[in-house]
Amino acid sequence: MTEAAAPAITVAGLRRDYGDRPALEGVGFELGIGESLVVLGPNGAGKTTLLRVLATLLRPSGGEVAVLGCSLPNEAWKLRGRIGYLGHEPLLYRDLSGRENLRFQARLHGIGRAEAEERIEELLCDVGMERRADERVAELSAGMRQRLSICRCVLHRPELLLLDEPDSNLDVEGRELARELIGPAAPAARVVVTHDPERHLPEADQVLRLGIGEMAVVS
Repeated sequence: MTEAAAPAITVAGLRRDYGDRPALEGVGFELGIGESLVVLGPNGAGKTTLLRVLATLLRPSGGEVAVLGCSLPNEAWKLRGRIGYLGHEPLLYRDLSGRENLRFQARLHGIGRAEAEERIEELLCDVGMERRADERVAELSAGMRQRLSICRCVLHRPELLLLDEPDSNLDVEGRELARELIGPAAPAARVVVTHDPERHLPEADQVLRLGIGEMAVVS
């Protein structure tokens, strides 16, 4: 009998403080491999803070957090290359082209040159950016930068996607193209922060509702 796979994420009693102010308190949930969690709540409820903790960009102030079997923060180093993070900022070098940015990311992840070129071309086609990929990022619209950022997020085939308002700046066509890469059919567990529940709730296995000064509620 094979041992059951560990959950993608396990959180219990998570607290994250900024000085004397708690941004998150008493958050707990468990997300299985391949499942999707949608996170809802008003501005200031800690949605982005939660994603940044899971992405190892912030240390938890208390509680227990395990991501892909690694305890945070002590084993954060083991998660490099296993997470795809899409935040509010595109994390692209403005003076480089989109293609150059993706090549740089591929080198960071240790992807071989031939494999990287094939993967980059595939992703650029997937998001409709193949004809604009050699232009400087600074010259592109916010929607085009978001499309490139989605390519960056999935370039290394992560096991977990952490998506903060993934539809930001995307038109209808962009949202549909992105869905193929970071939507529910993506081969990864997903945590999606959104202000558009009508769009994302139908694809959620679980919903986490955060409130300001309130306990988190999982449904």
